[in-house]
Amino acid sequence: MDNKKLGIIFLVISIVLIIILVQLMSGLNTKAKELGCFENSGCIKIESSFSITHFAFGFIGFILALGFYLIFFSKDEKAFVEAIEKSKNKELEGDKFELISKGLDEYEKMVLKAVKDQDGITQNTLRLRTNMSKAKLSYVLRDLEKKEFIIKDKKGKTNAIFLKKNI
Repeated sequence: MDNKKLGIIFLVISIVLIIILVQLMSGLNTKAKELGCFENSGCIKIESSFSITHFAFGFIGFILALGFYLIFFSKDEKAFVEAIEKSKNKELEGDKFELISKGLDEYEKMVLKAVKDQDGITQNTLRLRTNMSKAKLSYVLRDLEKKEFIIKDKKGKTNAIFLKKNI
């Protein structure tokens, strides 16, 4: 159940119970005055009822506070779960990338890391970032494309390089 709905339910229950207890205490107070119980020691039943109602007020106050907390201050469980899943997925992606790069040579690792840092990077920018010659970069990109780690997309006179989604 949604925390806000649960909080509203707690608030409504608390308000109804407070109204009932106030009416009960008013009735007990009237009865005590009629019997003269405050001056008479024979009214133990009414005094014990007052003690129970004081305890009930404390319990209802707790339920009321819990209702306010759930409505206004509690994070939604869905947002909490999504944040955990997002963090876990990011961690898994990093682990997967590390495993993949263990099987690559030093140039392929450099290129793959640069593409991962900026997906859709142009081949010219990639050449500058990795400090490779055009021929060496073309060779490395061709190997990575054969291994199905990247996708080349023609962009004017150069190529845009993208990571495959499974990396």
